[in-house]
Amino acid sequence: MAATPPNPAASAPRRKVSRHRGEGQWAVGHLTPLNGNEQFKKDDDGLNVRTRIETIYSKRGFDSIDPNDLRGRMRWWGLYTQRKPGIDGGKTAILEPEELDDEYFMLRVRIDGGALTTRQLRVIGEVSQEFARGTADITDRQNVQYHWIRIEDVPAIWDRLEGVGLSTTEACGDTPRVILGSPVAGIAEDEIIDGTPAIEEIHRRIVGNKAFSNLPRKFKSAISGSPLLDVAHEINDVAFVGVDHPEHGPGFDLWVGGGLSTNPKIGVRLGAWVPLDEVADVHEGVISIFRDYGYRRLRNRARLKFLVADWGAEKFRQVLEDEYLKRTLVDGPAPEQPVQQWRDHIGVHRQRDGRFYVGFAPRVGRVDGSTLTKVADLAEAHGSGRVRTTAEQKMIILDVEQDRVDSLVEGLEALDLTARPSSFRRGTMACTGIEFCKLAIVETKARGAALIDELERRLPDFDQPITINLNGCPNACARIQVADIGLKGQLVLDDEGRQVEGYQVHLGGALGLEPGFGRKVRGLKVTSDELPDYIERVLKRFQAERADGERFAAWAARATEEALS
Repeated sequence: MAATPPNPAASAPRRKVSRHRGEGQWAVGHLTPLNGNEQFKKDDDGLNVRTRIETIYSKRGFDSIDPNDLRGRMRWWGLYTQRKPGIDGGKTAILEPEELDDEYFMLRVRIDGGALTTRQLRVIGEVSQEFARGTADITDRQNVQYHWIRIEDVPAIWDRLEGVGLSTTEACGDTPRVILGSPVAGIAEDEIIDGTPAIEEIHRRIVGNKAFSNLPRKFKSAISGSPLLDVAHEINDVAFVGVDHPEHGPGFDLWVGGGLSTNPKIGVRLGAWVPLDEVADVHEGVISIFRDYGYRRLRNRARLKFLVADWGAEKFRQVLEDEYLKRTLVDGPAPEQPVQQWRDHIGVHRQRDGRFYVGFAPRVGRVDGSTLTKVADLAEAHGSGRVRTTAEQKMIILDVEQDRVDSLVEGLEALDLTARPSSFRRGTMACTGIEFCKLAIVETKARGAALIDELERRLPDFDQPITINLNGCPNACARIQVADIGLKGQLVLDDEGRQVEGYQVHLGGALGLEPGFGRKVRGLKVTSDELPDYIERVLKRFQAERADGERFAAWAARATEEALS
């Protein structure tokens, strides 16, 4: 019998065949939960936990809370366990969640558009004093965060907040988070369009709606008609930016897919112009795409920015139009670049009605309940019933008559809430840090406040816009990658080889004028104790080397590594 000739395919090395793994996209049939978070969301909607908080956990105490509620669903109502005191940053990534959990909570009050009445602000302050040991931090998403909250007190806090029209609904979790809005919407002289009606309609449709309460991850929205671009639209999942269409008039330019954390991305324009009365429809279409096509397999790839990066702007717009809106969007212009770097509305500004608004700067967003009630009293005494929070951890009092402005500014100064801050007070932000956050590695709030004082003492004549953002971990809650000087907390070695708190430095990030991420100099890390010396050194070099009108970000992009070290 003749020998069978050899089969080349059989004798060659077998090539490994890669099999595409589903990303957990519901719209393509991947409905099986692919991780623990997706499983507990499928088991029970996060919004349902409120009933258990009110009827079981608040009566039986912390130890009665189911783990999937404690570290999962309770976020749907603004509750995170806070960090147990005394645990150093070196143990953050080592300990199990139950070892990091304290028996107290952070509770986040959502303030859509940053809009508050003085009555609401007073209640926020009173709740802080009665239930939160005085804590009440203003965040860079216009919210207020309490700490030291006991589960037993949560129903009473909800009653107080909801009695004045506030809530904690979906302030955290895989949900539609607070909608950022221009804090001077409807009053600014230079406003292109007032986005307030769109914010109100989106809130009515989306917040607390179980059709949108199980998203792949959090979903951040921003709407502003201010030419200052004052809501960090470049780093939101969806943003509507005021523009004036040459044919159709004022409306909004549509952006999607922005976000920071460990894989930062600037949002992309879809090239679409959206009229005010269609913003809520388009927002609902974008969030529905995220719900249906968003990646649910890996938590670190579940934000909308990853889908947008894979699809591209053209496909995203096509799916939005064809599958969700059932109509074609109007092409439109890009927003104009702002004429100034500051977009926090600090200082005294005329409103379109002839009255004035006054923006003022707490230190790194840290205030307390007593101060907030005094701000409410001060605003009312000067004729205002409205206050605002900003996306820069600042506050604004609206509707002040001209003859009352100076008195208001003096009253704010007496509360250490200056309307005439230094560049350092104005431009420094900090996240929660190791004091309360279970993800943090280093301290931030106290460090940032002390840094402001030290830089004011060392560089009293420095008057250039500068942003200094401190973050306690890599997750960028304080937007380190888009700051002039971004400081990412980590443990570093000091001169004696000891492991101490410090920061990796990012230099020259920016939003607005020329959005981009900061530059990292190889090996550049600074201990906390060295921080004032380092920043003083870099800013003096900037002052010495900058060209006329050159911003810090532009200088940092061209400076030598030696100048930045």
